[in-house]
Order: sequence, then structure tokens, then C-alpha cells
Amino acid sequence: MEFVSGYRDEFLDFTALLFGWFRKFVAERGAVETSLEGRWRQLEAQIRRLPQDPALWVLHVLPNRSVGISLGQGAEPGPGLGAGWLLGDQPPLHLRDLSPYVSFVSLEEGEEGEEEEEEEEEENGEEEGAGTEKVEPEEDGEPVHTSRESPQEANLPGQPEEAEQKEGGGENGCQDERAEDETGPKRRKGRRSDAAPLHLACLLLVTDEHGTILGIDLLMDGAQRSAGKGSWTENLAPRAYALLCHSMACPMGSGDPRKPRQLTVGDAQLHRELESLVPRLGVKLAKTPMRTWGPQPGFTFASLRARTCHVCHKHSFEVKLTPCPQCSAVLYCGEACLRADWRRCPDDVSHRFWCPRLAAFMERTGELATLPFTYTAEVTSETFNKEAFLASRGLTRGYWTQISMLIPGPGTPRHPRGSTPSRSLLLNGDPYQLLQGDGPVLMPPVPPDPPRGLFGSWQDYYTWRGLSLDSPMAVLLTYPLTVYYVITHLVPQSFPELNIQNKQSLKIHVVEAGKEFDLVMVFWELLVLLPHVALELQFVGDGLPPESDQQHFTLQRDGPEVSVRPGSGVSARLSSGTKEKGGRRDLQIKVSARPYHLLQGPKPDLVIGFNSGFGLKDTWLSSLPRLQSLRVPAFFTESSEYGCVMDEQTMAVAAGGGTSPPQPNPFRSPFRLRAADNCMPW
Repeated sequence: MEFVSGYRDEFLDFTALLFGWFRKFVAERGAVETSLEGRWRQLEAQIRRLPQDPALWVLHVLPNRSVGISLGQGAEPGPGLGAGWLLGDQPPLHLRDLSPYVSFVSLEEGEEGEEEEEEEEEENGEEEGAGTEKVEPEEDGEPVHTSRESPQEANLPGQPEEAEQKEGGGENGCQDERAEDETGPKRRKGRRSDAAPLHLACLLLVTDEHGTILGIDLLMDGAQRSAGKGSWTENLAPRAYALLCHSMACPMGSGDPRKPRQLTVGDAQLHRELESLVPRLGVKLAKTPMRTWGPQPGFTFASLRARTCHVCHKHSFEVKLTPCPQCSAVLYCGEACLRADWRRCPDDVSHRFWCPRLAAFMERTGELATLPFTYTAEVTSETFNKEAFLASRGLTRGYWTQISMLIPGPGTPRHPRGSTPSRSLLLNGDPYQLLQGDGPVLMPPVPPDPPRGLFGSWQDYYTWRGLSLDSPMAVLLTYPLTVYYVITHLVPQSFPELNIQNKQSLKIHVVEAGKEFDLVMVFWELLVLLPHVALELQFVGDGLPPESDQQHFTLQRDGPEVSVRPGSGVSARLSSGTKEKGGRRDLQIKVSARPYHLLQGPKPDLVIGFNSGFGLKDTWLSSLPRLQSLRVPAFFTESSEYGCVMDEQTMAVAAGGGTSPPQPNPFRSPFRLRAADNCMPW
């Protein structure tokens, strides 16, 4: 598929942006450092002439003691850690696809005493333990530290040779440092290589007060368990000064070159060392260093990413990008890339073939953004800042981490991938616990009476459920409400002979499931909407964790309580918030970690797939004929009309059949997915 915006993990686009900018920074910094001091003066004069950014800029100093980077055979250390595999014609789609190239490992020394060390670090507030942590730059695997040991006397710009010797050659010296280090921890179980992991000793990060990342520098250290003193602390001021210069001349996040109105530094020693350097740029340095993580309570990293050219993949901080003048859907860096894409062979992959179709997709932008929520304009905008939206509402834990760029730290299992996951995380008896944020209760009590009619819109459902139109719950409830809409509207329309609405039990296969299983407890809402039906949801897909294969547990609604009963028969009691009328109904959950065509068992009543992307996995070429042979209703969602067209083409190749004309899902998620190389509404 040409466009993978709706299918690729957002974190990978963000990481590609960081690595791309970092490689460019390393190359240009080296060119300046090896030239005469006059080159520095020329760069400083250029920056002094830049327009002023009214926003405050922040230089963060983020030491890292516990997380290392282990490189596989597919990646080599060096500028950007050899991260060219993040871009290209076949970029990885999921974080798990990076495992042959790079992974994070703990640098805790040995297995003995490890638990004691982790407990001690937790008491000191140095890591978040089993919780999820904010990891915006992929390299920073640790929570923020705002202090460090004082560096030795820093060299000024124009003295690069001594600095490079002390730092082991910068990023290019990572191999030598790694080879010379003989005091690192023993290799932990599961490590893919005998080589010691790289230690990212410190991350220098430049942001504005709103959280837009403007520049990044990675300071590697050969001493993997540095206590604060080490090669990374030497000559920190010149490194930071070079980073500031490049961030102003070539800001990563967005916008034209500019200098800040004021700069604050998150480290007292570095603040003192920069007092004589920053004024050279015509920038005012704050009188005192920043003493907390963010200058504003609502500070969060922006999820805005620099765009890329669809053909050459260059970022907007490298080239100026403009959309195709005819369809306005695809971004190019210039006429050469546009012509190359226009003339591609075979013809059905060329932009000449797709241009009128993409123009039609663009015309649906307004229709897709027509939703009743108070925040609709914000979340459907092309400039939607998802991370800021979630953080401002305290949606940074539970299931909300599954839709953000929050990822677990090394060694932390990702919920709910384990044995009977919902049981372990719902000890207080609330089936909606994982849907909560840090603020008021988001889900009101279940209405005492079942629905009297069928819901066909978010407006109707929110009214009956007692939800305010300012509630963001639609982002998570899109999954069960979509299943509900298929059962109550689409199947009766297309297959009236099945009489599906009068069945007392339904067996539903959720195919190529991944995120849906990660959000398994949201499907509890189906029992609220369809109280007369006993439901069995079987999640199927080779993207599911192997340890969950053949897992089976039941959510039982028994009077005012709900129990989670795993296969062993052990149960945990959960409160549904109201006494149910009528007989008991269950929601059975089954897991099969395999492609759909290898699934054995009885035929389902219904098959559903979310954001399926038939053209992205070869297994669909076998699974689609299997689905066709079952002769059961099968409905799929996509995040764009483009995906629907690609599905139809794949269906024709795989099974000789077709798909029905696509229609907007009335229970679609309100969040717009931001695309890197195009402007289509995802």
C-alpha cells in the first residue's frame, strides 16, 4: 500500500523524525566544528538576524542510568544509530517490527538484588516501576531527572578536537566505547547479542513551552553504570550550545527558523556555563535555571510531527513540502518527486491513476468531521495535538495509554497480555476502571432499564448513557459501539434472513485483533447495550501474544455483580453498578494467536475486523478465501476510504470476490489520525 498512515504506530513516525533530525544535526555540527572559529561567528550572526519566537524555550538535561540500547544485526551504531530502516519504501508498521534492529534493555547489574535495587530507585522517584511512562524520544527510557553532577571545565566552541577526544568521538565513537567497556552488567536473559548494550547516558532536548520538540542530542557513554561523572558530563556546554544553534536554524517540530524570546535551562551547572554563550545569539537567558520538569502545569510533548515527502521521505525541516496542486492529498518536496510519482509503473500505482480518486476522498473531510462533541473541531483538525488533549484531561493511565505514545518501560509487560489480564487489574470490582483517567469518574452508572430502541449515532447513545458531549469516552467506546451497530443495523439490512437481532447468543470472531484485545474490557459495554444476548468474542490474529493463545475467560453478569472466570474456575467479583433485570448473560472472551485461515472450530455468527488493511499482510491472501467459504456476514472498518479501495483490490486478487460500497461508521472515533506524507482525512 502506498499510504500507511492509519496503520503505522504513531510512535514510529515520531522516532523516524527524531532520528532524521539527529543525523542531520550530527553531520552539520561536525562540519562546523572542523572549520575555523569564523564559521561559528557566521552562524551566530545568522541566528541573531532570525525573527523572535514569543514562546519560552526550554533546554532539558535528562540523565539516564538504567536503560540501554541493544542493537541487532540489522542496525549499526553511528549517527542516528543506523536508523534508516525507519524510513524507506517498506517502513515497519509496529513497534514489534523493530526487534531485529533495536530494543531497550535494563542495565541493572545481575539478577541478584535486582528487586531491592528497583525498590530503592522507586523510593527515590527515579523510575516508575510497573507503570507506563512517557517516552517521547524513543531513546529516553527513563523518567526525567533535573540534576546531575557538575561537569568539568567546558571547552568553548572552536575547540572541537579536545572535546571529541574526551567524548570518544561523539556518536561515531559508540563502537569503540562499547568495545572498550569491560565493566558492564552481565548479559540478561533474552538479549539478542553478546555485545554490551549502548548506554545513552544523557539526552539533551530543546522544546518550547508548549511541548513542541525543536532539537535533540544523544550523549553516549561507555561506562554503562555511571553514577553521574563520566565522559558525557565533560564539555556539555559546547554540545548544548551547538544544539541550541541548530534548533534555531533548523527547528525540528514545525515553523520557520527562529530564535526564542527567552531560554531556560533545566540544570544549574549548565545554566551557569551557558550564561556567557547564549547572549551571542541575541537570546535572553532566564535568571535562574528551571527547577521543575515543565514551565507550565499543562506542559506535554506535542504529537505534531514534521511532514515528509511521499517519494524521497525528506522531512519538512530539510525541504519545503507542498501538496499536489490537483488533489491536495499528497505531499512532495518539489516538481521532481511529483513527476516521478506521476509516471510510476505500473500505471495503477502511479499518482496519475490515483489523483482523481484521492481528490474525491478529500471531499469527504467535512462529512467525517461532523460529530456532536464539544471538542470536535479540535480533534478533527489537521493540527490536532493528541498528547496535549489527553494530558490536559488527565487521560494518561489505563486504556488511555493504548491510544497515546505512552509505552511500557523495559521489562514491563504490556496490559492485558498475560494470563487473565482483566482479573488482575479490576480488583476493586469496577469493570470500567481501566477506562478512567485521573479526574472525575468518566462512565456513569448503567441505566436501570435496557434501551427501548436502537441507537444509530453518538448523540443518541450519549443521551441514553448519561454522558456529556464533552466526554472523550467515544475514543475507547468506538470498538463495542461499532460491533453493536453491525449487529443491530448492518447485518439486518444485508442479511435479514439471519434474524440476528432475535438470537439469544452470538459467536463473533474479531480478526487480526491487536489493539482490540489490548482494550478487551471496553467490550463489557455490549452486555449493557444487548442485555438479552450471551456473547462470545474470539480474538484471532498472529499479532496477538503467543502466551495468550487458547486463553478463555468469562465476564458474568449475576445480579448486581460481575465475575471474571478464567478457565481454571477461579473468579473475581466485579460490580456493574446496577441490578440487572432478566436472566443472567455472559461475555465469553477467547484468544487464538494465529492467522485466521489456521483457526479451527465451529463457524461464527459474525466476523468483524477493525482497520484491517488487507493489502498489508500476506496472510490475508489465505484468510479472505477462508472467510468467503464460511458464508457468514463479515464487516470491516478502515480509517480512510483509501483503505477501503485497497481492501477491495486485495479481495479480488485473493478470492475473486468483492466488497460492498463503504459508508461512514456513525460510531467512528472522533480522533483524527495525523499522516506524515499526505493530507487525507484518516
